[in-house]
Amino acid sequence: MSPRAAWRLETLGFMAVYEYAAGKADWGAYGLPLEGTVTSVSTIQQIARKDVPTCRLDEPIAHVRARIGAWTTCFVLTEEGIVLGRLDQKELAGDPAATAGAVMRPGPSTFRPNVSVIEMLEYMHENALDTATVTKSDGTLVGLVLRKDAERAAAAVPKRGPRRGLR
Repeated sequence: MSPRAAWRLETLGFMAVYEYAAGKADWGAYGLPLEGTVTSVSTIQQIARKDVPTCRLDEPIAHVRARIGAWTTCFVLTEEGIVLGRLDQKELAGDPAATAGAVMRPGPSTFRPNVSVIEMLEYMHENALDTATVTKSDGTLVGLVLRKDAERAAAAVPKRGPRRGLR
């Protein structure tokens, strides 16, 4: 089971919850430094907005709305920073007395920090997304990628010319 699912089950009162042990491939997905040619490509970790608003399960929507400013989204996190859900305009415009946990969209799709900007932008275009949530493999929030930021970063990636053979 994923760490995020394990955390959600714990918040619902289940205590015997287990998460998987991370493997070697998990290193880059956790946002840890990589070496080699892959590092020459910008990753979404580099462009993810870290200042995205967050709240707790039991926080009233009225309190969330009062402090998120111009943002139109907010992530519902555990005390440890694990993403449990997401509030967007529809949820934020609802009953001000409702709690974030009661109206959140649980288990939003997430992407790992090591995804390339080019790959993320292609996915965003194919799926008509304006934002993408970035989490580490344990479900910890890294930030939010905005399509306009991905487009700007992708435009800055140097274009590779044709390879020339050795003589």
